[in-house]
This record gives sequence, structure tokens and C-alpha cells, in this order.
Amino acid sequence: MFLIVGLGNPGAKYLLTRHNIGFMALDRYFESAGGKPTWKEQFKALTARVKIEGQDVIFAKPQTFMNLSGEAVQPLMDFYKIDLDHVLVVHDELDIGFGAIKVQRNRGPGGHNGLKSLNEKLGTQDYTRLKLGVGKPPDPRWDIANWVLSGFFPEETAHLMDFLDTAGDAIESFVLNGYQKTATAYTRGPLASEKES
Repeated sequence: MFLIVGLGNPGAKYLLTRHNIGFMALDRYFESAGGKPTWKEQFKALTARVKIEGQDVIFAKPQTFMNLSGEAVQPLMDFYKIDLDHVLVVHDELDIGFGAIKVQRNRGPGGHNGLKSLNEKLGTQDYTRLKLGVGKPPDPRWDIANWVLSGFFPEETAHLMDFLDTAGDAIESFVLNGYQKTATAYTRGPLASEKES
């Protein structure tokens, strides 16, 4: 069994913010697959159980607010007896530009409060992360907390669905092909570098 965790904050005010791209990636995955999962409340998270080519997969969106995400993930792992090798955490990443993707494991939290909570509750950082680039503020004087809780620029929104669709492909690849092949296939630079001049 696999556990796919999208990180974000619950509530309508946070719905389309940069910090919620983990939630958005999970929602888009189901939308593009043409299915509407049955989300249920379980261990401080919304969970949906599906099969991907015969593999049992639990999708989870912690409802604890970002800085307490581990309080939802750790009991889910215990209840379903899920190995760390079968856990994928999808989250926003400031240190790479919008549209960039990194698939990594056993890395520090890098200032991300959701990951800090996960590491604390799990007692390890040795799980796979699907980092979705949301970029840094264009002005270094901007407050980081305000930046990650802001929405996307129009030029980013134009590419957002394609970005999320690629994230969904990476999620499926992790389940079907494992970490190494997924990291090789889906790690890429920001979308800005792909635009035609």
C-alpha cells in the first residue's frame, strides 16, 4: 500500500495559494482521471482510497494546518502499516522556480514547517518528496509567510493545470515505477526556461 500526502492548509481562504499546491496536485489528479473520490475524515486528514493499476493507494490531505501535518500522517502510516519507501509527500518549494519539479528523499525540511512537523512525528526525513516549485518573491523585501499564502500571478495561472498534470504523472510513476525512475523522469527546471523567446 502507498500513501500520497498533499500538504496544504484547510479552508477556502487558502484554497488557491502557493502553500496549497500539494492539495491542488491531489485534487487535479482525480479531476484529470475523470473520477470523484470519496473523501472521508480519518486521523485529522481527508483520505481517499483508490487503486492505481492494481496497487492500493491512500491519498491524504492533512486538515491540521501546515505546521502540524505530522499529526495526521504518522497515525495514517501506523494504521495502514505503510513503509517509508511507499510514502510520497507533495509540497510547495520556494527554492526552485515556478513549474520546476524535484523528486528527492532523505533531505532536510529547508524551513518548510509542514516537513518539520513530519520529520518530528515520523522520527526521520527518509521519505520521498515531490517538490513543486512556487518560486521566491520577486522582491526580497516581501515577507515569506505572506508570499506562500498569496495566489499565483496570471502568467503562472496560465500554466498551472499543465504543471499539476505533470505532478499527477509523477505521482503515478512513483507508485508504479518507484523512486529512482520517477526522480530521473520528472525532475525538471522552471517553466520560465521552457518559454519560447
